[in-house]
Amino acid sequence: MALLFGIDAALAGVLGLLIGSFLNVVIHRLPRMLERQWAAECAEFGGQPAQEQETFNLLVPRSRCPQCGHQIRWYENIPVLSWLFLRGKCSQCRNGISIRYPIVELVTAGFFALCAARWGLTLQAAAWAAFAALLICLFLIDMDTQILPDDLNYSLLWLGLIVSASGWSVPLPSAVWGAALGYLVFWGIFQAYKLATGKEGMGYGDFKLLAALGAWLGVEYLLAIILLSSIVGAVIGIVLLVVGKLANRDIPMPFGPYLAGAGLVCLALSPAAVPALLPFAFPFGAR
Repeated sequence: MALLFGIDAALAGVLGLLIGSFLNVVIHRLPRMLERQWAAECAEFGGQPAQEQETFNLLVPRSRCPQCGHQIRWYENIPVLSWLFLRGKCSQCRNGISIRYPIVELVTAGFFALCAARWGLTLQAAAWAAFAALLICLFLIDMDTQILPDDLNYSLLWLGLIVSASGWSVPLPSAVWGAALGYLVFWGIFQAYKLATGKEGMGYGDFKLLAALGAWLGVEYLLAIILLSSIVGAVIGIVLLVVGKLANRDIPMPFGPYLAGAGLVCLALSPAAVPALLPFAFPFGAR
């Protein structure tokens, strides 16, 4: 049995490497696709013709080096291995390729392998692997652009409710209340902060992301998610200070990566282990 689960995990890990390569495309292109869409909508609203642009989506055009425009060949796009073989540099211009690309692939592979080891090669494992993939995208897109795309947030929310209805996570009432209260908690904090300071302390994407996490983990986990997100935020802040990315403290930091990170921590530990880690976050007990 252990051998079978090991094989399942290995196969899922290989799939995770491939999916991770695609997630890099999503992380890079989806915000730019949204910017194009918003520009077209603004032009239409202003009665101006939309600017003609080349087709740009998750599949077209093929991946290119952002420095020299070199089209990436298939053998230069093998997850992790191509980056190592090229020594992290473009084969044409020799400019560096961010180490983040193989890291995303390896992290995605790790979560896919974890899900397969925990649930086997089942639809339940596939659903939780999708949970991890969506959170990885949300984490990095918000970190880069301070945008939490509705396409990803709503996909995560509805998938969480479907998974609950299928009996693969929390009972459906807990998922529904988790989604509803998850949104309302941050909405209430947003309104109170705005009344007190006249400023907006967070975006609506944060409300939707907490609602989505509530749909997956249940209403009992909302306080734990918020506390874990604070811990994740502290760790990220320390790392960014160490590497010099927070030299300008006037630059606002998005909260979405902390929430997404908290969701990934819950999956990595398994939701059942979270109450033991944060018992004070479950005053009425966990499920």
